[in-house]
Amino acid sequence: MTTEELSRPWLRQYDADTPHDIPLFDAPLYSLLDKAADQYPRRQALIFQNTRITYAALRERAERFAGALRRAGIVPGERVAVMLPNLPQTAEAFWGILKAGAIAVMVNPLYMETELCTNLNDAAVETLIVLDALWPRIAPLLSRLPVRRYIITTVDEALSFPLNWLYRLKQSRQRGASIPYDDTVLRWKDFRRDAPRLSEPIRHPITTPALLQYTGGTTGTPKGVMLTHANLGTNARQILGIIREKAGTPHKFIALLPFFHVYGLTTGITIPAALAATTLPLPRYVPQDVLGLIDKHKPSVFPGAPAVYASLLQQKSLTNHDLSCIQLCISGSAPLPPDIFRRFQEITGAAILEGYGLTEASPITHINPRDRKKQKIGSIGLPLPGTEARIVDTDKGGAPLPPGEEGEMIVRGPQVMQGYWHKPEDTAATLRDGWLYTGDIAVMDEEGYFFIRDRKKDLVLVGGYNVYPREVEETLREHPDVQEAVCIGIREPLRGETLKVYITPRPGATLRRADVIAWCRQKLASYKVPRLVEFRDELPRSSVGKVLRRALREEEERRQAEQAGSED
Repeated sequence: MTTEELSRPWLRQYDADTPHDIPLFDAPLYSLLDKAADQYPRRQALIFQNTRITYAALRERAERFAGALRRAGIVPGERVAVMLPNLPQTAEAFWGILKAGAIAVMVNPLYMETELCTNLNDAAVETLIVLDALWPRIAPLLSRLPVRRYIITTVDEALSFPLNWLYRLKQSRQRGASIPYDDTVLRWKDFRRDAPRLSEPIRHPITTPALLQYTGGTTGTPKGVMLTHANLGTNARQILGIIREKAGTPHKFIALLPFFHVYGLTTGITIPAALAATTLPLPRYVPQDVLGLIDKHKPSVFPGAPAVYASLLQQKSLTNHDLSCIQLCISGSAPLPPDIFRRFQEITGAAILEGYGLTEASPITHINPRDRKKQKIGSIGLPLPGTEARIVDTDKGGAPLPPGEEGEMIVRGPQVMQGYWHKPEDTAATLRDGWLYTGDIAVMDEEGYFFIRDRKKDLVLVGGYNVYPREVEETLREHPDVQEAVCIGIREPLRGETLKVYITPRPGATLRRADVIAWCRQKLASYKVPRLVEFRDELPRSSVGKVLRRALREEEERRQAEQAGSED
């Protein structure tokens, strides 16, 4: 056995034609779009409802949007935020921002007051692209945001005749908040009109950020992860090295994972561009819409999350739909239950590759081989080509632990972030000697497969989204009737975990569950709102007065076990 195989035992498990290393992507990320447009100009890049956009047309739209940005005064390196669901405009804006030499900041449309003000101010965003339906959420915050220019788009601008006219007619019958269009609040079509085409050279793609993606990191405090053109481009190459697909095959990707999330951005925009594949955007997840899309367009690749696959399996009409067109599923964001894995594979016949990633790694670091005989259900798989991974002591870090021993997983590779935006101390704590400390507790077996056991960081996965209990707790402590609040995650088969809060009301206060939920809904994205609320006079504490979260989790585990026993 070679020294390389001893230090990277997973290489022996790679499929025969999987490369051990990947050349660094030393080019602008938008070169993926350019290459697809050059080689397959007439291939469909996007299909949305009755609208079809070829790669040649998408490149032209992106370059005209880039020209419009520069005409408006946006300079290279400036941050431009996109607050849209999965629409053709989202892809056009993303590529256009990069072609203007600017940095994209993808914003979750579910974000509320605190999240919007914190992230947009931290990034000093002066231009925000937003859906008209979201304006009522933005309008009350105008004086608190750094934004000087709003570009407003609508769903009907993503549609072709006659659906665009029908949509406008429907909207005209519904009273909505009027938008005060002026020199600072601009219509999408007016902003783009007669703009020159532009494609700004990126002279140093290895160090030039393409994306500023906000995440709670390992502490829950929002931080902007700086991902360069090379980070994102290399990660796309690494994934293609595992799934072994080339641009010659006209693949179609279901794009229901949100583009504002780096996982959805990678699997719905960058990897499809690298393959000159067709993306089928879905603005929101509705099971019957997904099944209808499969019937109509016969997609071959289905990136998703366990909750999505499980939800589709529960549909009563599932047997009326043929899912055999799906050749490949990439599952991430939460562990995929073995029974869901097996059932979805039986129905589709697809290769299902479960993997692992985090925003700080662009995002994917591990994935199972495509060869079913080499897959290990329950494992996050093997490190991607060109990626190193170790298990180290959770407190000391340092030298790698031997196979079978549990510790913190750290990774190193060309997809690892440049650092956190304007947060050198946080960067130094997370990136040490080139290694990214993930905060996840894992174990590696003798063959180089990795298994996640727990989290060192305080994080809850709700429907594939990261929720940091600290943020929920701080929001609740702002309530005048809340003395103390503690949030934990409770395991749930479909959603991954459910949020539960334990609240100690202030003396004399009368607080109801509805009050707690309503307060959270005003200030937090919907997936961060706890579903379970329990009021207590006091909470379990350590000898130094610290609330014992583990004790609360153990209580819930015992309760679940007792319920399961009584049902049996």
